[in-house]
Amino acid sequence: MNRYFKCLTSGGVAVALLASAIAQAAPQPSKPATEATQAVNQAVLKQLPFADKHDFEDAQRGLIAKPDTLTIKDATGKVVWDLESYKSFIKADLAAPDSVNPSLWRNAQLNVQYGLFKVTDGIYQVRGYDLSNITFIEGKTGWIVFDPLVSAEPAKAAYELVSQHLGKKPVVAVVYSHSHIDHFGGIRGIVDEADVKAGKVRIIAPEGFDEHAISENVIAGNAMARRSIYMFGALLPRSAQGSVGSGLGLTASNGTITLIQPTEFVHKTGDELTVDGVRMQFQITPGTEAPVEMNTYFPDSKAMWMAENTTAVMHNILTLRGAQVRDALQWSKYIGETLAMFGDKTEVRFQSHHWPQWGQAQFDGYLKKQRAIYKYIHDQTVRMMNQGMTGEEIAEAIKLPPELESNWSTRGYYGTLKHNAKAVYQRYMGWYDGNPANLDKLPPQPAAQKYVAYMGGSAAVLEKAKADFAKGEYRWVAEVAKQVVFAEPDNVEAKNLLADSYEQLGYQAESGPWRSIYLQGAFELRNGKPSAGGAVTASPDVIHAMTPEMLFDYLAVRLNGERAAGKKLVLNYSFTDLGKQYALTVENGVLTYEPKLEEHADVGLTMKKTTLEDIQLGRATLEQKVASGELKFDGRPAAFGEFMGLLDKFDFWFNIVTP
Repeated sequence: MNRYFKCLTSGGVAVALLASAIAQAAPQPSKPATEATQAVNQAVLKQLPFADKHDFEDAQRGLIAKPDTLTIKDATGKVVWDLESYKSFIKADLAAPDSVNPSLWRNAQLNVQYGLFKVTDGIYQVRGYDLSNITFIEGKTGWIVFDPLVSAEPAKAAYELVSQHLGKKPVVAVVYSHSHIDHFGGIRGIVDEADVKAGKVRIIAPEGFDEHAISENVIAGNAMARRSIYMFGALLPRSAQGSVGSGLGLTASNGTITLIQPTEFVHKTGDELTVDGVRMQFQITPGTEAPVEMNTYFPDSKAMWMAENTTAVMHNILTLRGAQVRDALQWSKYIGETLAMFGDKTEVRFQSHHWPQWGQAQFDGYLKKQRAIYKYIHDQTVRMMNQGMTGEEIAEAIKLPPELESNWSTRGYYGTLKHNAKAVYQRYMGWYDGNPANLDKLPPQPAAQKYVAYMGGSAAVLEKAKADFAKGEYRWVAEVAKQVVFAEPDNVEAKNLLADSYEQLGYQAESGPWRSIYLQGAFELRNGKPSAGGAVTASPDVIHAMTPEMLFDYLAVRLNGERAAGKKLVLNYSFTDLGKQYALTVENGVLTYEPKLEEHADVGLTMKKTTLEDIQLGRATLEQKVASGELKFDGRPAAFGEFMGLLDKFDFWFNIVTP
């Protein structure tokens, strides 16, 4: 019966951003930028104020120390962070290669800055050790750490750098600014949970953190993780023809993801705490960049921590890996609230990505433009939507005013104007654009077969598409060649042409995720879909933090409704360590549960939740737990096998660029 319990985590409760390294045959080589792509990228140099070097001054200001090289390994010797792979070709004094949008190249040159930096008296950051920054606030007896990175090994290395140059001090508190993994996953690299339980270390987070830190990647975790491979270019080489960073940073570390649950919560804007002598005032900003998030003001330093509500990019209203659409209007209002509450008393602004900014006037202007970018996208999308335009039409028509278009910190390095406008449309109007032809469209593959037949067959389509490729019309070539690939999945000529068009679109992209998505698509068309490895599944800490309700919700979306049709099964779960009992019922093709036992259940399972965790994590088999008496069945044990047989196993490597 052990195979049934393995189904609980197959497909993965994916929480990491990246896939593990995958050994493959040497991939097909990339192609150079075409003359059309070179012309597009050269035009960017004339459109934006590249002579403005102020961001470079801010990104290097306050540098205390940095190692000559930065490659971080885990206990087994596996490399989990390799800044050298980017440093080797992203140089501050080099012009953008033909294959990289010059604006994205500028962003990469800034993101490759690394080391220990002083923000202001008592506030220090280690940057360039992961996708996010780790911040150390000096208290009377030790450090208060904000957002301890993605994984434990980079966080530990950052702490060691701080200790080497600022003196060894204990961590007395950790603040999670919000519920995304790059802001809590490295905590065990700097904190021993025994010290938390003993009251030596406080873990502070916004109210609701526990639920959202776990749940965002549970229900749709497999699909999100697969698409993250595209969004972050996880399998791309680090090169001028591959990954040059994600815009928000370079990439994410691939170390040990951990979580220690908060010991206390911030409930509302205006709440204040004094931690180890450091005064902090909080602003709660739910529904912005994360479902729960908070900014923090340090009145004694006149310093404003913006979490990830503002950075040096236009952020995502809808992340391309998939998530719920964020509220652009509410986001802009919270930035306005920051401006009203703290704008006239802030002398330095810092956050969980990118570099700080100094000066009250600079902070004021920065916040106004950050507020404006989300408000503008929202308002103009809704305006055009109310004029009858569809999401795709709006994305093509919307233009930023010059004061936002030429502003570096609102450029689309991560989010983009186009896909954010579509996100606003989606939030209000959903997937349907109002045209009856789009109400019940054919799926991609049968539609593609009809398109190709109507266009005279694949040979005729590809002949015309090659002519358009020569003209630099890559968006159209991608649309046309896609039809041939979906109509004839084994057509190598079509796949290669589609890959060529994606590649040039990637070279032109200003957004790091757009570049990665295009280039990953080209990679898979040329080399085939990977078949080994996959996303890092839930770590022990994350599985431990999952409530039974979260687990049952996850099982419910894995229930195959067609196989479950006509069946009725009732399973009782009793968790002795939690003192909780549940009845799971399969009926009418759905799985429901109640927080009480059912008298006439088919089977009952009695165990500690930690027993279930051991089986999920592969620490023990079902048979071993039954033999030891830690798991007890009553009723008809075969019913449990029947139930687990109704659950689908999610294949991580599903097709994206081919049918």
